[in-house]
This record gives sequence, C-alpha cells and structure tokens, in this order.
Amino acid sequence: MKILFISLGCDKNLVDTEFMLGKLQGASYTFTDDETEADIIIINSCCFINDAKEESVNTILEMAEYRKNGNCRALIVCGCLAERYRSEIMEEIPEVDAVLGTNSTEDICSAIEQALQGQEFTSFRPADSIEEHKAGRILTKGGHTAYLKIAEGCDKHCTYCIIPAIRGRYRSVPMEELIAQAEELARKGVRELILVAQETTLYGKDLYGEKSLHLLLDELNKIPGLYWIRIMYCYPEEIYDELIRSIKKNDKVCHYLDIPIQHINDAVLKRMGRLTDRKDIEEIIGKLRREIPDIALRTTVICGFPGETKEQHEELMYFLNETEFDRLGAFTYSQEEDTPAARMEDQVEESRKEEWRDEVMELQEEIIFDKNEELIGREMDVMIEGELTSENAYIGRTYRDAPDVDGYVFIRTDEVLMSGDFARIRITGAYEYDLIGELV
Repeated sequence: MKILFISLGCDKNLVDTEFMLGKLQGASYTFTDDETEADIIIINSCCFINDAKEESVNTILEMAEYRKNGNCRALIVCGCLAERYRSEIMEEIPEVDAVLGTNSTEDICSAIEQALQGQEFTSFRPADSIEEHKAGRILTKGGHTAYLKIAEGCDKHCTYCIIPAIRGRYRSVPMEELIAQAEELARKGVRELILVAQETTLYGKDLYGEKSLHLLLDELNKIPGLYWIRIMYCYPEEIYDELIRSIKKNDKVCHYLDIPIQHINDAVLKRMGRLTDRKDIEEIIGKLRREIPDIALRTTVICGFPGETKEQHEELMYFLNETEFDRLGAFTYSQEEDTPAARMEDQVEESRKEEWRDEVMELQEEIIFDKNEELIGREMDVMIEGELTSENAYIGRTYRDAPDVDGYVFIRTDEVLMSGDFARIRITGAYEYDLIGELV
C-alpha cells in the first residue's frame, strides 16, 4: 500500500509528521510523492492564520478528488485544522475517511486500517499529556538538520492566537526522552539540532518546578556528532540569566536566538495580551548583546493589529531602525475566529496592513544588507545545504541563519563538498539577504 503524506504548517507540525512516517514505515507501508499512485493520502493540516487555513482546506479538497475519482482508497486528515474543525470536516467533505486530533498521531495506523474497511474513524485524545512515540522517525529535511520538539501547547493566551485552544496547556517533554531522541538523531547523521516548541524558554517548569532549558542545553552539548544546536521561539519575558550563561559556555549552541516581540508600542502589546512592554524588550535585547556580542537576533512583528494607529506603526518602524535585528519576519494581523482580538473594534483594513508590512520588510532589507556588508572579510563556518551544478557553486548557511526562514551563503569552488559538511569560508560579497564566500 502506497501512502502520500502531505505536511503543512510549522516545523512543530513537521516533527509530528516525521514520527507518523516512522510508525507507518514500521507497519510496512511504502511512500510516494505522486497522488495518482497513492492508495492512502494523509494530510497533516495547519490553521494558525487564515492563509494556513485556506491552504489546508484547498489541499483537502484537491486530494478529495483523488479519493472520489482516482486510485485513493482512504483520505485522512490530522493536525490543527482537524482538531479545530473536526465535525465540519467529516460533515462537509464526505471523501474524508478519518480525522485525528493533535494529540492522536499514535492512532495513525488504526485510522488507516478502519478507513480501508470502510469504517469512519476519529480520534481526539485530551491535550493534557505528551504522546509517547515508540516508533522511529523518518527525517524529511535532508538528514543533516532536524527539529527537536521539546514541549507541546502554550499557556500564554495572546489575544490573537488560537493555539492554546487547539494544542492545550504547556507540556514539556521529559529531558531523558529528549536526550534519547537527540542521540538517535545524531547516530543517523544529524549535525544541526533545532529546538522548537510554541515557547522554548519555559521548558521544564511544569515538570521540574523551574525553567530548565539551560540544563537541557548542557546535556545536548555533550552528544557526539552534533555540531550546532539552535534555539527558536524564545519569548522575551522568559529569557533568564542561566539560559544566557548556557548559550555562552556550550560550544555547540549557536549564538542565535529567535525572540518574537510582535510589536513595540505598549498599548498595542497590552491589547495583544503580551507580557512585555517596550522597556522590558529593550532591556533583554541590550543584555543579550552585552553578554554575547556576536549573537544573531531574529524576531517577528505583526502589522495592523486591531486599533493600531499610524503613529504606533511609525513607533515600531523607528524602533526597528534603531535596534537593527539581524533577522526579521513581518506578518499582517489575521483575524482568527474565537479569539479576543477578532472581536475587538477598529479592525485595520487589509490594504493598510499590507502597506505597513511592506514598509517593515523594506526597512529590514536595508538593515540586513548593511549588516551583511559588515561581514565581508570575516571567516565563518558554513553548513553545506546543496549544490548549484550549473554555476559550479554550493549553498550553505552560517550560524546566523536558520533553515527556510533566513539567508544563505553561495560558495564557488571546484572542490567536492557534501550536504551536511562544514566548511570554513571567507565572506567576499553581500546581497540583500544572502552572502558570497570562498573556501579558506
């Protein structure tokens, strides 16, 4: 039986997909990337914002045609959209045979078995525990980079976000299980481990009574074979001194931190339900840059939040220009049903949101170009990602660049390099987001 598996959404969703793929391979299923050949189609869906929701719905409808008119004998939907719209999916898309919630990925084989027998299958386990993944994991990022999901759910309840309602309260994965996962990934050839969760900085507080990300980093740093350990999704109010010291002392931990601030105006931050104000954000950025001078800071901001004024947007622009984040993503506010922000007055017009987002990204392009020019002449380690055979060049990333969201380095050389290799290079040129280098 051939399975087509479509994974949508974030890297945390991707980890769930990779564990399901491992379980399916252990049950002797094979995989295809051709929907016309698939006996079974599985979609791991997303609904974080409207664009993600539309992509998930359109993908389900597209695959439903193969269930209705093609070779497909079972269509299964899992993930966040399935958790949030479980009854609507089964009622409105009759081609769907099974629906699994976010805490039910271990039931994927049972879902297939029941669906192939013509029986409707649903599984929505309470989001109050962590699933135990007893099967292996199939990596989908090329084998040398992997995500390690260290926690599930979120307790923050930002007014624009639906994740706590879908994924449940914050639950840390026990440290011994994470270390075992990381050791297995390293044995498989993973060189870069990227720590993810809805919020990584709170790791361990629910299990051990105090924030323990620094202790996890200390243990991961000991694992042979790992070269980089990267941390994503650190809420600024939860960054603490022991964590900063752990980043400094552990040689495998990248001097890179993803800190989503979302805005800088105090009134907007309060309406967002964020737990920081401008003073807090400025203080933690200042401390990180003093303690770790070469740290690369990434952030995200939301443009056009309900009630945001032109003056508040200009305050954000001024702050970004002064602070000069190394990496930044800007998103227009998405009015998500069943969230407090969706019911707020003074919703901003879509055209204004897009205008403000474009202004932020144009400014950030200038900032990154200037920062990249400052790197010319510097020697850095680069992880090789692939080859541009037509240009006799390789593509790589520095410690300053997370996969898929940040920039690349282009290296022209006649030497043979392999994906996953690390090479020492000298930066020789700069683009708006990317760099040019040569082997040292």
